[in-house]
Amino acid sequence: MAEPPQRNSKTDRGERPSHVGPLWRRSDQLAAATLTLLGLVGMAAYWFAQGGAQGRLLDVDHAPRRDYAFQVDVNSAEWPELAQLPGVGITLAQRIVERRETVGPFLNHDDLLEVRGIGPRTLEGIRPYLLPLVDPSNVAVHGQVQRPVKTDP
Repeated sequence: MAEPPQRNSKTDRGERPSHVGPLWRRSDQLAAATLTLLGLVGMAAYWFAQGGAQGRLLDVDHAPRRDYAFQVDVNSAEWPELAQLPGVGITLAQRIVERRETVGPFLNHDDLLEVRGIGPRTLEGIRPYLLPLVDPSNVAVHGQVQRPVKTDP
């Protein structure tokens, strides 16, 4: 009758037995070391090519400021876009959208004064960020341009 296999207390507890060799073969270790060395050499070569040795790298803390043009169409923007305007938060942006949905599109920027919470100072602060509004007399409805009707006095 065959003897039952012996149990090793170290392997039963999940420990590595002392007679087991390294996790990677020698050739695998050499390949990993070679790839790591090539990566480091490549990063150093890139740094030199970009002017790192001469100090020509871009210092983010001292980079020139770049301005961007952020403009919003108040008749199509949703409240998250409007909330990014200076002096306009979430609540005010939601009021702008609510007013637009209940009363209709804004015909000019001064119509924003009808929104509770927007005064002349707030309007002047956001005016540079507002896209020009379309003249409603030049809007085509069902293929025809609507012109204002002139009445003789």
